[in-house]
Order: sequence, then structure tokens, then C-alpha cells
Amino acid sequence: MTIRRIRRIYIISGILSALCLTSLSGCSGMKNFQESTPPYDMVEQEADGTEAFGQTNRESIEENGLLSAPGSTTTESPAQDSTIAAPPAPSIIEPDWAHHFKGLNGAAVFYNPIAGKTMIYNPELASIQRSPCSTFKIISSLIGLENGFIDPEDSIRSWSGESFWNEAWNKDIDFPEAFRTSCVWYFRKVIDDIGPDLLQTELNRLQYGNCDISDWEGRLNTNNNNRALTGFWIESSLKISASEQVRVMERIFGPDAVYRAETIQQLKQVMLVTDQNETGFPVYGKTGLGKMAGVVVDSWFTGFADTHGGIVYISVYLGETEGAEVSSSKAKEIALQILSEL
Repeated sequence: MTIRRIRRIYIISGILSALCLTSLSGCSGMKNFQESTPPYDMVEQEADGTEAFGQTNRESIEENGLLSAPGSTTTESPAQDSTIAAPPAPSIIEPDWAHHFKGLNGAAVFYNPIAGKTMIYNPELASIQRSPCSTFKIISSLIGLENGFIDPEDSIRSWSGESFWNEAWNKDIDFPEAFRTSCVWYFRKVIDDIGPDLLQTELNRLQYGNCDISDWEGRLNTNNNNRALTGFWIESSLKISASEQVRVMERIFGPDAVYRAETIQQLKQVMLVTDQNETGFPVYGKTGLGKMAGVVVDSWFTGFADTHGGIVYISVYLGETEGAEVSSSKAKEIALQILSEL
């Protein structure tokens, strides 16, 4: 076995371990994994840019795709004494999605728990915690709806009269429009109403990245000093990886979720990106974008698709790429393109 293959197996094993760690140790799980993961530039690649260990997995995607049921392509195993069926072992597949990214520095994680499979493009980058930016509006909306800080029947919040760069924010605005236009000042008010104690409790329960809301006002953000437009979730103290994002989506929308059905339905209504007529199945999600010194450094699309093969949780991340335009709309575009191929 070559050195590069040993290293590749080590990284994949680390990701599987991290998924277990986040379940066992909450917000600290992925941090422990990152500390044990080799530096990004230590992962060797083949001369053509494809990775040796990933090639084997890519060749089997058509047989064992993300929407395949667990065990659907495996041979029958001998009868067991126990009458309780064991859950499918986690399976990680590394697809070649480079043609979707077209040179952009990015990662994608698509996770189908029913099939027991996760598809990861660029697993090293997918494990690095970054600012969630406006994808955090999924979380603030969830907590606000669940705890009565957002009432969909009476959700209008008053505009201060300050002129913001986004003209759509310069008026009194309700919850659905605030979510759709990603209105920062609206959700700044929602988060302040929720308060740090309840928010910290909920982030711990969701095991949301590093769970760090210590920079509540967002003073670490060097791109903006307007406190109506900053917070711990925008290029500040709170960090999460793409691999963690999909697990958080499962904790919110999966069968073991602890939130009221009404809350989930209200959240899905504002998260709907495409309906069944457009893609064959509904897709829900939220984009996010963050800048440092005027340069886009983080772009996201995070959510899920209710496919014929079960719910697929999605997170596409794009980082700063020299000489290329990076945007959250591009992350969303990549996510929908990948979904169309599954």
C-alpha cells in the first residue's frame, strides 16, 4: 500500500471518527478531529489532480449511489442468531465533482442517513470550521419560532430608518421576507431577543460547530462596524464545517428532532428553494456569504432535499479563490447541479 493511500485512508477514518465524536462530545467533537488531522497540504494527490483512494470510490458511485438503499448491492450474509438488525455501517464516497467547482476552492457534503452514505468532495476542506454567515438564519429562525420570538402571524419588525446597502431592507419587514432577502438587522433583533443563555443552550443541543457565541456583537468582524449588521455568526467567533452542517440539519429535520412539527413546517416554508415541479423533489436551504476587508472569504448553501430515496442533507462551501468570483448563489447553483445527478 502506497504512502499516499495510507494517508488518504487515515483522513477518511478521521472523518468517520469525527462524526461519532460530535454525537458523543457535542461542540468539541470536530475540534478534536481537526487537531488530529494532518495539515491540508500534507495530503498527496496524483499528477492529474485526482486522489488515489478516492478514485476507487468514484468508480463505484453508479452501483452504490447516495440514493441507494443500504445493502441493496451487497451479497446476502449468513443468518445471524440475533433478531435485531444492525444499522448499516457508515459509508463515505468521494465523487469527482471538480467539473462543478471549475477551479473554485470548495467542498461539498451530501448525506443520506437512510442509505447510510455520505458523499464528500474535498474532505479536508469539508472538515475545516468556518463562519456560517447567513446560513445561521436557519438556526435563529428555528429557535425564534420554537420559543415564540417569531410569530408568523405577526412577524413585522420596524425599520430604524437607517439606509442600508440592500434596498430591500429599508422598510418594515416580516419574517418570510426577512429570511428570503437575508435581512441582517431583522435577525440581529431576533437573536438579541432570544438572548445568549437560551441561544447557547440550543447550540449545545444541536452540537453546532464550536458553539462559540462569545463575540455576541460581532466586533471581530473587520468588514463592518455597523452593529445592526454584525454578530458572532458573521466572520466572528462562531465556526462550523460543512461536515458538521449536514449533521445539524439532520438534528433539526430528521426523525429524532425534538422541535414542534409546527415549527418545522414554518421553517420549511421559508427555506423552500425549488418545488417538486422544478427539480422532481423539493429543495430547502439557505445561502450565506462573508467578507474580510471587502473580499469574499466564505460562501455557503446549506439545507436538504426531500428526494425519492429519502432526505439528503446538503452543504456546499466555497472559500476565497484568487482570480475567481465566489458567491453564495454559486454555492447554491453547485448544490442543485449535484442533486440533479444523484
